[in-house]
Amino acid sequence: MAEILDKENQAAEAPAAGTSAAEAPASGFSEAAPVLRKKKNRKKTVRRIVTLVIVAALLAGAFFAWRRFKGGDGDAQSEVLTETVGRGSITSMVEGSGAAVAKNSASITLLSDGQVLDVYVSEGDFVYAGDLLYSIEAGDAQSSVDKAAKRVRAAQKELDRLADAANDLNVRADFAGILLDVADIKAGDEVSKGDKVATLADNTRLLLPLYFSYAYEHDIYVGQSATVSVPITMAQLPGTVYEIHKVQRVSAEGGKLFEVVIVLDNPGTLTGEKGEDGKKMVATATLSAGGETIYPYEYGELEWFRTASLTVEINGECAWNNLYNYMPVKAGESVMSLTAESSEDALADQEAELQAAMDSLEKAQKNLDALNGIAPIDGTVLTIGITAGEEAKTGTVAVSIADTTTMIVNATVDEMNVSYAKPGMMVNIDLWDQQLFGVIDSVSLTATAENGVARFPMVISVDNSEGLLMSGAYVQYSFTASQSDDCLIVPIQCVKSAQTMDGESCKVLFVQTDVPPENEAELAMDMMDVPEGFYPVIVETGISDNYNVEILSGVEEFTTVYAGVMNNGGMGFGMYF
Repeated sequence: MAEILDKENQAAEAPAAGTSAAEAPASGFSEAAPVLRKKKNRKKTVRRIVTLVIVAALLAGAFFAWRRFKGGDGDAQSEVLTETVGRGSITSMVEGSGAAVAKNSASITLLSDGQVLDVYVSEGDFVYAGDLLYSIEAGDAQSSVDKAAKRVRAAQKELDRLADAANDLNVRADFAGILLDVADIKAGDEVSKGDKVATLADNTRLLLPLYFSYAYEHDIYVGQSATVSVPITMAQLPGTVYEIHKVQRVSAEGGKLFEVVIVLDNPGTLTGEKGEDGKKMVATATLSAGGETIYPYEYGELEWFRTASLTVEINGECAWNNLYNYMPVKAGESVMSLTAESSEDALADQEAELQAAMDSLEKAQKNLDALNGIAPIDGTVLTIGITAGEEAKTGTVAVSIADTTTMIVNATVDEMNVSYAKPGMMVNIDLWDQQLFGVIDSVSLTATAENGVARFPMVISVDNSEGLLMSGAYVQYSFTASQSDDCLIVPIQCVKSAQTMDGESCKVLFVQTDVPPENEAELAMDMMDVPEGFYPVIVETGISDNYNVEILSGVEEFTTVYAGVMNNGGMGFGMYF
């Protein structure tokens, strides 16, 4: 073909040199080629011939390469590469990337308008939590805090009371006596906190208020004995002066009177309750002083020694009750009980009230702190949004602060490696070839889809005491997923993916033996590119790195396996197939 090109070139050059056809050198093409052929046609012919030559060369090269690869006479031109199953250590790494931000940052946003009195810091200053940054006229902010704090104290007190009540879901008598004015409540009825279920009257003793003349003011004293007379029962009972009230009642006759209250034990026949006529049982009493009997101005009415309203402490449902008028009860005796669910609901409601009160207090305190400009954290002042003398508006970010001594990297780990990422694991951080170290803080249980791969958010905490890592910097991370020591390993290119006759996917090595091994695998695909003398064996693989893969089973150490073919023909280069 080269000879043909040379002759064509010679024929083309003859006219260009100004010679005649007779003077041109003899060639196979000199007579056939016209002297006056156009130059443009000659160039087309040359390009076509060159193209045909190149195509023929590629086809011939491919044919001979195939012949050599199939084991013809090209053994000297191609070399089958093998590797040996060896023993060593292998480490699997997980790598990824993420953006760094300050782990602890805070900003103060104004929750009310106010005039800025002064600003005490500048951008770039380092401040400590509690430092005064600026001051704004407080106005009603302090009053709001005081009211919110009072609400919190009241809610906490009520919650404590309900907690005590929840330990005993009974309505109990505070003292011995009888029940009066009982409510009509049945088992299963809903009751509310504060509902009155009965009046408890202490009928063990009675009180008798009487009026005496101030002429006996110094003759009557607390603890003095008295004789009580009850006309309706014609009984005389011992009593004692219980209280003295120095009131000034004026009698119809113009005398000045003071009140003396006498207490007496109830023999069981007296009452402090009103009768059908609307009046109480009357009685009188006499006292002695200096041998003289002292009489009251008039009769008095007997009263219960004390009374109390029995009320429900929490909302709920009546489980049972023993509510009957005139029912005698002992001190501490239960007269009604609520279901267990009552306490749970009541406590939940009160806890919600306490939380609401605390939220209000927190909001009010933040508003006051914002006006006072108290630094919430240690850190560097990043921005200042107010100036002294201006009228600051609600919603203005007055100051933002960030503690950059510890940064966090918001990264993701894919679904194949998320099981290896555990909180507390050490992580290598690569910042433009500067090496830092971090610790995994958390790994989310919820993934996000990215290009068809599930990725799980992961937070890495990084010590940035030297200030190398800036907020917003993009970094690479890596950590050891797993490691195997003294295990069987082969180069990663030796392991092939295949499919069994049953259609199951598997990993195989092609082992070199004189005869087929006992565990030779029957594959569903034709491995024409594997030379003779190599047989497929299914293997179980473990972890891998960029170069080697761990072999768990299927072959033994020192086994020779197929790795590829080095082609050294023609153009002097080689590659793996």
